[in-house]
Amino acid sequence: QIFAIKQINKLFGKLFRLLPAFGAARFKPIRVKHYQLLNTHQITNIALIALRGVHYLAIAIFLFLTIPLIFGIFPITRSLAVTLWGYVFNPIETIFFSFIFYIPNLFTIAVIVFIARYVLRGMEFISEEIAKGRLVLGGFYPDWAKPTYTLLKYILYAFLAAIIYPYLPGSESAAFKGVSIFAGLLFSLGSSSAIGNIVAGLVITYMRPFKVGDRIKVGDVIGFVVEKSTMVTRIVTHKNEHITMPNTMLVSSSSINYNKAIEADGSMIIYVNMTMGYAVPWRQIHKLLVEAAKRAKYIEKTPEPWVQQLGLEDFYATYQLNAATKCVDILPAVYSELFQNMQDVFIEAGIDLTAQHFFHITQTGEVAIKDGGSVNVKSVIDTVKDVVGSKK
Repeated sequence: QIFAIKQINKLFGKLFRLLPAFGAARFKPIRVKHYQLLNTHQITNIALIALRGVHYLAIAIFLFLTIPLIFGIFPITRSLAVTLWGYVFNPIETIFFSFIFYIPNLFTIAVIVFIARYVLRGMEFISEEIAKGRLVLGGFYPDWAKPTYTLLKYILYAFLAAIIYPYLPGSESAAFKGVSIFAGLLFSLGSSSAIGNIVAGLVITYMRPFKVGDRIKVGDVIGFVVEKSTMVTRIVTHKNEHITMPNTMLVSSSSINYNKAIEADGSMIIYVNMTMGYAVPWRQIHKLLVEAAKRAKYIEKTPEPWVQQLGLEDFYATYQLNAATKCVDILPAVYSELFQNMQDVFIEAGIDLTAQHFFHITQTGEVAIKDGGSVNVKSVIDTVKDVVGSKK
């Protein structure tokens, strides 16, 4: 034994000395695309560690083979030799025969996987045909094809797992069942919000409230949909703010799709509210508001802009200008141009857009302002005269 172990150490010592030079000459860096995972020096170090493990394993195997032989020579230690041999050969025998008996189950699993593979290929082919518009199914939209295929694929995977599970080695053992139950418990407790977002994503997909590129409003957020995923929806606002919204939030709140009106009727109606005192005739206000809309380059000529009168308040009337536009992608610019035109037409008509304050002069010379405050007119006039330096 001592002689053999010395020879083993001598052999591996020679290998340890030769390996660095051999590795530097023969080993090549391992790359994953453009990323270098391991260089030559690191590969050589890993080979040295592996060789050291083989060295220790060779000595252990040699000792394990020779010690039972020595014990087998003497009757009093022969039973110990049989026990030591059993520690190695009994597991090997069990593994070998278990593999032989498992071969029929292995063929069954292979047949199931083979059939499932071609079923998946058929479903993928049909989904691509529907998505490209070559296959038309009544009531089934092309944008449903990919998510439906993904959903059916995972359902098929779950079905395969349920079928293959009884054929797995050790599936009936208590340890295997305990691990399965523990994994299921962790998944159910740790992914409730994720599953909720996935379900909400499916609801959004089949409800079709919007698609990528649409301008939508959800709560106080207005922007363009740039991505729809299983978990979240991403929106970019006009200020180039990137907002990520969980799908559960989109399902639980109402949303406005500005592009739907364009797809259905060719244009969308925008509106602007305005108040004006009763001193200006309402017919003139209607005419000026319509003129402001007609001057805007983003406003459609058909249908013609119109004005609605929303209410008659104590000191003013409320008007609403309605106009059609196709430019939903630049609505802030459309509104900005419309407001500018409204200012222009009212200034050209000599109408002051400054907010009016309504008051009356009391017997003491004070002005009672609408909000309840007051100011003395005489003191104001005296102050102005002092500042200007004239009694005009």
